[in-house]
Amino acid sequence: MIDGLAAASIACALVAGVACLLQTWRDRAVGVGLLAAAGVVEAVLLAQVIAAIVVVARGSHADQPVNFVLYLIASVVALPVGVWWSLGDRSRWGSGVLGIACLAVAIIVVRLGQVWESTGGSTGG
Repeated sequence: MIDGLAAASIACALVAGVACLLQTWRDRAVGVGLLAAAGVVEAVLLAQVIAAIVVVARGSHADQPVNFVLYLIASVVALPVGVWWSLGDRSRWGSGVLGIACLAVAIIVVRLGQVWESTGGSTGG
């Protein structure tokens, strides 16, 4: 995997997650700013998926390809599900759900990197 994209994905997801949880603490529903932050996180995740496809097409591979693909899919699916849920719940808990989804995405990306690194197939930054 490309370390820079992984780091950017994790950082963006953590910042958006903390912002969402702060809104939950403030008893506020999801607003346009949080949705925009989720959009930025999703864009970085999609760039990571494209980069992973390119790296695999060039001949690198994960030791556990099924796990790698499932983590890639989960990384781009978890956030839209969280957004959908948060828009359905217009209370403070909608922000909480989106915050948890962002934190889950950060954990998924960390695990994705671990699955990739187990092969020694790092491509660097």
